[in-house]
Amino acid sequence: MTKLPSITIGLAGLLLALLCLWRLEGAREGLVFEDRLFDATPATIIRPAAPAGPVPTVLIAHGFAGAKELMEPFAVSLARAGYITLSFDFEGHGRHPTALPARITGEGGAADRLIAQLGRMAAHARALEGADGRLVLLGHSMATDLIANAALQGIEGEVTVAVSLFSPDVTATSPRNMLIVTGSWEDGLTQEALRVTTLTAGEPAVENVTYGRFEDGTARRTVFSQGVEHIGVLYDPAGLEAARDWLDAAFGRTAAPDRLPVDARGPAIAGLFAGLMAFGWGLARLLPQLSNGQNTGAGAPRGLFFALAFGPAVLTPPLAVLIPTGAMPLVLGDYLAVHFALYGLLTAGALWFFARRQRVAAPALTELTGRLALAGVGAGGFVIAAFAITLDRYAFPFLPGADRLILVPVLAAALLPWFLADEWLTRGRPRAPESPEATETRRGSRLWAYALTKIAFVLSLGLAVALDPPRLFFLLIVAPVILVFFAVYGLISQRLLRVSGHPFVAAVALSLALAWSIATSFPLVAG
Repeated sequence: MTKLPSITIGLAGLLLALLCLWRLEGAREGLVFEDRLFDATPATIIRPAAPAGPVPTVLIAHGFAGAKELMEPFAVSLARAGYITLSFDFEGHGRHPTALPARITGEGGAADRLIAQLGRMAAHARALEGADGRLVLLGHSMATDLIANAALQGIEGEVTVAVSLFSPDVTATSPRNMLIVTGSWEDGLTQEALRVTTLTAGEPAVENVTYGRFEDGTARRTVFSQGVEHIGVLYDPAGLEAARDWLDAAFGRTAAPDRLPVDARGPAIAGLFAGLMAFGWGLARLLPQLSNGQNTGAGAPRGLFFALAFGPAVLTPPLAVLIPTGAMPLVLGDYLAVHFALYGLLTAGALWFFARRQRVAAPALTELTGRLALAGVGAGGFVIAAFAITLDRYAFPFLPGADRLILVPVLAAALLPWFLADEWLTRGRPRAPESPEATETRRGSRLWAYALTKIAFVLSLGLAVALDPPRLFFLLIVAPVILVFFAVYGLISQRLLRVSGHPFVAAVALSLALAWSIATSFPLVAG
């Protein structure tokens, strides 16, 4: 009887995942997908199955640590509207085999290389079969600045769509005919969108108003996607519709009565995530029982817990920024490895110090047995396989090549100390207090302890950026993603603890899962 709920949840999750996969595949109906290489650049061309004569081409460029798959909602939506779309991977990103130079600016730096690549892809886009020679440049985040710089060099389309724009190089007339789509939760970028629209308007601009004229290339408009942030803006139907309507207005195209709607795949991807997690919830019953779960964890009293949670968060950044990095061929990959490892060692050291004074239970590294490690690797392997195989097709290239795959064990080894120390710190019950009421309060404290240490870690990354902005600025972009990882996989951690009875199973599983995510998503750089 005890297994029935898990089996039911698992089967329901599998059914939900399959339904969402069916929905995601359905978004491809009526379109022709073609994967092609342009001078070693992986690209995907999407066109209507029944095109209505030569049409403009939309060249779609992703942002930092992105890939062409991440931009597919825009590519599919505009192809459904009758355009040809060409999405590609920048050098160092996705499945592009060429690493970027470590230096960002200056002659021959990463910025110059990416602008030159954008120019080559623009030429390819104009010459595609079925294209009429007119070009739209659509970019997200980092790509908006590349598009603005390229325009100053004469690399420009007839129309521009800038998603999450930030660039000091936008002028009142360049890039041409620009729509700016920004998430309402993107602090700072909403003001930037109105600022560059004001350059054209000549007066304080407001959203949803078109300034300038398409005829002379000065048309400009700002649209805010409500209730979304830097990644969610790529999936918001309102933003997708705004881009489609902007192109139609710029090219004088009239929507056909039977035109397909935009690609609103966000709920399907969320449902796929939920279904896979529920399926894994049921499968977790197959893990061995390694402990009874009683007194497995630090059991730190509330006051001491706060000190152990925030002390390493403050101490790690000034120590980590002093450690030389640059050996790992991933942007910020080795710094994150150092930050996780040092943070974990500081937390573990503090735990042992207070364990000797009998304030907490000591981390039981002797219990990190082969059987426990195997359970953690199995759980981590399921997480990686389930999400990588499905999301690789619909959201991001999570199936890495050999150049990225070899980095996974290195990163996992660096991340493991923090996950071990954190799982131990946030688990276990404090020493028995004097009253039953206090017992309930202290047991309940474990419910928020896990979340609090994750917030402390992200704040620690923010402190590191403040100490070394030029080197670590892009941590501000990845920190929210790491926080989302903690939130989603925290549910997996709770389940693994309940089934196996030991916090180290989740530590091994989550270090592998996060290492895989970093190795597959962070840009590759040359030494």
